[in-house]
Amino acid sequence: MLSQKAKYALRALIMLAEQTDDEELILIADIAERENIPRKFLEAILVELRKHGLLFAKRGKSGGYRLARPAADISFGEVIRLIDGHLAPIPCASKFSFKPCDDCIDPGTCSVRWLMVQVRDATAGVLDNHTLADALRHRQSTGSLAANFDI
Repeated sequence: MLSQKAKYALRALIMLAEQTDDEELILIADIAERENIPRKFLEAILVELRKHGLLFAKRGKSGGYRLARPAADISFGEVIRLIDGHLAPIPCASKFSFKPCDDCIDPGTCSVRWLMVQVRDATAGVLDNHTLADALRHRQSTGSLAANFDI
């Protein structure tokens, strides 16, 4: 299941992706207000995203945030893995943090694991092939893209 933290991260990133001026920075207060995200929680999320190279940040009076890479280069899968750790529904189906179940006799023949690996692969296929730019196109097609950032 997608954590609230990952959901907030995606919403903040999509808002930042709306910015057409590659140099303009968006204040954390504006992101928090528009996306209805608690500011302190958002601050921690944005620091983490900056640390992983998804955001550029500038401190001070003229500070704020913007994407560090083009929106088309940031997939939902990348963001969710950064925030939540893995996409697998159970630890033994994880590609990068495999951990066998305590009660499992043989993960290689486990039918539950077999199915959960398929779920993981299907989930990764969707999330890794959809980017922030795709989300923007969806927002535009539904008419929910903000006209400006003057809140």
